[in-house]
Amino acid sequence: MDHKKLFNYAILTGEIMLRSGAETSRVEDTINRILATTKFTTVESFVTPTGIFATLDDDTIDMISFVKRVHRREIHLNRVAMANDLSRRFCAGVIELEDAYNQLEAIKDVPSYPNWIMVLAKGIGAGSFAVVFGGDVIDMCVTMIIGFALAMIQVFLRKLDTLKFFEDIIGGSLIATIAIVSFYYLKIGSNFDLIVIGSIMPLVPGVAITNAIRDIIQGDFISGMSRAADAFIIAASVAVGVGSILKLFYLYLGGAPI
Repeated sequence: MDHKKLFNYAILTGEIMLRSGAETSRVEDTINRILATTKFTTVESFVTPTGIFATLDDDTIDMISFVKRVHRREIHLNRVAMANDLSRRFCAGVIELEDAYNQLEAIKDVPSYPNWIMVLAKGIGAGSFAVVFGGDVIDMCVTMIIGFALAMIQVFLRKLDTLKFFEDIIGGSLIATIAIVSFYYLKIGSNFDLIVIGSIMPLVPGVAITNAIRDIIQGDFISGMSRAADAFIIAASVAVGVGSILKLFYLYLGGAPI
């Protein structure tokens, strides 16, 4: 077996999973299982939300150590599942290294969902949350429209390669602006608070919070605290965007006290 190619395969698998939203403990376990197929004496990996460190060593080879920086991440759980399933089949001996590497290259290029699906999903999701929180049909319709607008502005900002922090601030500001115009000026809807809350829900960092808790439970405190900080920053940026517009509405346009 070409141990260098195996090492590259393990690192690429870990990178794809980490970029796509997998928790660090899963990434470490996957890399270790792949490298362990060499039966070498030293197999180590250390993963953080922004990097992968791995080492492979034995008396029969020169030590290989590698550091892979992971910059941008997104939520693409289908890609995580595909890479994880491929690694399991490789470790079980069902597939050869060359075929596994070629399939992994294809998985790396699997596109995200089309923009129209993301827009539709966020709109329906936002409207559904408004109903869950106690809103009526009109509130749901307004919240769905805000969800559609939010998703479209996110697609536009990502094409401009906007930082996530500013993307969330702009998204929160858009939510508050459309909600104010709809409720106070167009007189559409009966629960302003529920419209805003439902519209915010697609921005809530649920996966980041879940992974942070799982990493901490697993004992990966650095990764867990890093992900928790990431989730806090996302929540803070959304709050800044929504809160600033609501405060301006109260101070300068005579809106309801905030």
